[in-house]
Amino acid sequence: MTRQFDAQFKQDAVNHYNSSGKSLKKVAADLKVGESTLGKWVAAARDNNGVVDHRGSGNYSSEAEKEIARLKKELRDSQDALEVLKKAMSILSN
Repeated sequence: MTRQFDAQFKQDAVNHYNSSGKSLKKVAADLKVGESTLGKWVAAARDNNGVVDHRGSGNYSSEAEKEIARLKKELRDSQDALEVLKKAMSILSN
């Protein structure tokens, strides 16, 4: 089972690692996260001025991306409904 961590947890974990002076392995064990997972967060923070960029399921980097995703879903739903209606009309016309 994959655990998911929120942005605040990730940021706190990176801050703890940076300020503790402990090894990555020790901090990961203390926080009960994988060493490679914490390493990825630390590297991401290093590349992003100390801020962990959190992009989990359903998270969008901007409101525009969120709106685009919503509209794409709405379009798919409409297209699916149209296909069902076309099939129903085909069945009923025979």
